[in-house]
Amino acid sequence: ILAEEKALSLWILDPAGRDATVLKEALSAESLDLKAATDIICSRTPSQLQIMKQTYYAKFGTYLEHDISQQASGDHQKILLAYVGLYKAGEKKLGTDEKTFIRIFTERSWAHMAAVASAYRHMYDRSLQKVVKNETSGNFEVALLTILRCAENPAKYFAKVLRKSMKGLGTDDKTLVRVVVTRTEIDMQYIKAEYYKKYKKPLADAIHSETSGGYRTFLLSLVGSH
Repeated sequence: ILAEEKALSLWILDPAGRDATVLKEALSAESLDLKAATDIICSRTPSQLQIMKQTYYAKFGTYLEHDISQQASGDHQKILLAYVGLYKAGEKKLGTDEKTFIRIFTERSWAHMAAVASAYRHMYDRSLQKVVKNETSGNFEVALLTILRCAENPAKYFAKVLRKSMKGLGTDDKTLVRVVVTRTEIDMQYIKAEYYKKYKKPLADAIHSETSGGYRTFLLSLVGSH
């Protein structure tokens, strides 16, 4: 029942309102979930982030940057702040003391990031993803990989997140609801295609076998048939 209520309460909001609501919960001390916050922030385009930040302030009376500063730390905090400040006047150029990773991953568009990854592979015969995995760790690594994977193929990234939420013992309903509800109006058709391509099973079938009742019906109505 809780998952169903959560899905419905998110669905009645507009896309920016959904993101802002998920973020506020993920960044609150009582239900802190830095992975979910990182996923939302680092998978959104600069224009989506701008609207989301305005909505966040209007809805909760606090700046997203403030809540990030309170709950995240170290390089992870720096990259989130740099990423949400992408098009903010005076913040486009980061100080020279910031890590090269942060500068490269937050100053440019997704298209530029994807081109950097492609050029890196061509020049060094090694994927940038592998470098990130070897050189970084924790939530900082999660943030970099999310930016990189979404720059290259957001639908593939979310297909993987959905698969993970339904794999093994028990379903991670929180993640399942978050991804289905926040991506339905953005790129669900592409996510379904990537899911089928990678896992040889329709996403709707996977959701059907992992959920039940009104909750299942509601999620399937958002996802649509294969």
